[in-house]
Amino acid sequence: MTEQNIDYDVVVCGGGPAGSIAARQSAQLGLRTLVLEKDAFPRFHIGESLLPYMSGLLHELGLLDHVKREGHPVKTGAEFSDTTGKFHRVSFTDQGEGRFHTTFQVDRARFDQFLLDAAVDAGARAVTQANITDIDLQDDDTPHAVHYTAPDGEHVVRAKVVIDATGRAGLISAKLGLRKTVQQLKMVALYHHYVGIREENNPGWRGDIQIGNHDDGWVWAIPNAAGMLSVGTVMRRSTLRGADREALFQDHVSRVPRIVQRLGSAQVQGPLRTESDYCYYAEQVAGNRWFLVGDSAAFVDPVFSGGVYLAMVTGRQAGVEAAAIVNGSERTEECADRFTRLYKTGYDTYFRLVQGFYEYNFDFGAFKADLPDEVDARSVSLLLGGDFWGHANTFASELRKVERWRIFEPFDVYYGCPAYPELELAERTALAERNGSIVGATS
Repeated sequence: MTEQNIDYDVVVCGGGPAGSIAARQSAQLGLRTLVLEKDAFPRFHIGESLLPYMSGLLHELGLLDHVKREGHPVKTGAEFSDTTGKFHRVSFTDQGEGRFHTTFQVDRARFDQFLLDAAVDAGARAVTQANITDIDLQDDDTPHAVHYTAPDGEHVVRAKVVIDATGRAGLISAKLGLRKTVQQLKMVALYHHYVGIREENNPGWRGDIQIGNHDDGWVWAIPNAAGMLSVGTVMRRSTLRGADREALFQDHVSRVPRIVQRLGSAQVQGPLRTESDYCYYAEQVAGNRWFLVGDSAAFVDPVFSGGVYLAMVTGRQAGVEAAAIVNGSERTEECADRFTRLYKTGYDTYFRLVQGFYEYNFDFGAFKADLPDEVDARSVSLLLGGDFWGHANTFASELRKVERWRIFEPFDVYYGCPAYPELELAERTALAERNGSIVGATS
């Protein structure tokens, strides 16, 4: 590979959470990094409920204090309720010592802008309103080429490594025909933002996300800013077909009394929005000096709010692997294999959690009640918090035993928590000692 033919070490396609963290990590490791984002920032994005493990990850990244100063609503748990008003709350304090017990409900426009700015502050170059028209991937050591148009014209840039963070557009997945639909999770969502929310109407805990189940699906309520609530209803495609969407939305929300009570007399802001073509995955998530991160390779139903955490973890890992490739410290195949194991372990665990929830007809209480006795409240809280790579988590172990919930072809599980690496290793070591086995850094 001739250096004069290379514009950048890494080109990251997409400037959302996955792409921004991938670019920040690459730049921090000394790589010449370009981010290409099709939208102008700040941009609208549905409000996001983060996992508590995100606080650990943000702390690891050195970004937590800034997010705290942003004033996003603080979240301390998640409430699950039904049509009768019966509810069960998962408290993040059940995770025990050593982990953060709070996280945030973020305004994605502000949050995404902050992450992209953090990538630029680390040394990456960012171009917004950059529409990527093609990605030429090479099978040898020839530089990849990324074609894009921007307000100043057409461009081609060449890079040693390409990281695809284009989300549901999935440019490399589309180009190579990698994407597969998860038929059993093929859902559609309708959602509104409400303003004028009054906290005294909330029957639960301030800042908590609410999940309400009914016979035809489930409803979310997420406080993503002061006085604002994102409310959505998720259903099977057949339920939506031919229906009046606004009437259907109102009907589903009205079935969950605790969410209705929280809304009070709040008013709708903006149009009813739709998200469809819900769940998919790619069996191949890395290749010859390219990586798919976040939603570019897989998208899972957002019921347990894992999307941004998974996106940022896989984005950061892609940046680490890119540095190993560029610096020549490891073979490309080794980097692709390690990234693939980490990516699939995280998404496989989350897919299984969601499929169990759906199999119990959107009733998490019934799902939890049917778990073996060895699955304690702490393991449940940890897994719902983001413990997707923890070897000692009994809930995750049970999920991985259920063959019908498998998405990917069999692979070697990757253990090693990105948010609490020392804690996870200590817990894995203690488990191995109890079982009389041997443990390594990852296995």
